[in-house]
Amino acid sequence: METAMTASLTDTVPSPREAVGAVWSIEAMRAAQARSWEALHRIAAMVRPGMTEAEATAQGKVILSEMGMELAWHPLLIRFGTNTLKIFSDTAPGDMVLGQDDIWFVDMGPVFGGHEGDAGATFTTGHDPAKLACARDVKLLFDRVKTIWDGGAVTGEDLYRAAQTEAEALGWVLNLDIQGHRVGDYPHSVHKGGQLGRFDQTPNPGLWILEMQIRHPILPFGGFYEDLLA
Repeated sequence: METAMTASLTDTVPSPREAVGAVWSIEAMRAAQARSWEALHRIAAMVRPGMTEAEATAQGKVILSEMGMELAWHPLLIRFGTNTLKIFSDTAPGDMVLGQDDIWFVDMGPVFGGHEGDAGATFTTGHDPAKLACARDVKLLFDRVKTIWDGGAVTGEDLYRAAQTEAEALGWVLNLDIQGHRVGDYPHSVHKGGQLGRFDQTPNPGLWILEMQIRHPILPFGGFYEDLLA
């Protein structure tokens, strides 16, 4: 998927929805994303049953600051239990407590080196088989859809059509209110890239976050995973 365009993206852009700023580089995007994943795993390691979402989020912000986050282009979100059904724009009071046999996810959007990271993953406590399967399968779903993108010549719309089919095959319901989005050198929002799932061209590397949010067909919980298509 690496193309000549990645070396000089600001010179030849096939769509205004893939516009970038003057300092953008795919190397800087990848570095910001790698740093974001390092932070996410550090945050996940400190989360324990008995914590509230607010407590975990406060400690997570300290970790991000210690790691040199310049700012957050979107706030750190940590969702426990039934709050894993919520999408990014949904509010939560922060008083949900993580249980002994529970499911939870982290979603973060830090800026490192002037470029936007965006990482998200699902974790479990205990041994509940359905919750363990959810955390496993949301990553599996992501990997299957990313493999389609790795093959090239598919649109963002194609990716989310495939994601819906793959999610159903795994026994989960895909939340199509979440369909990926742009990132870039901060702030990407000036380019108004919109949702990846409504992008009718082949997504180029280093510009788009592929995100998957699934829910159990009956039980009140779900899973989330996202990463940079790079």
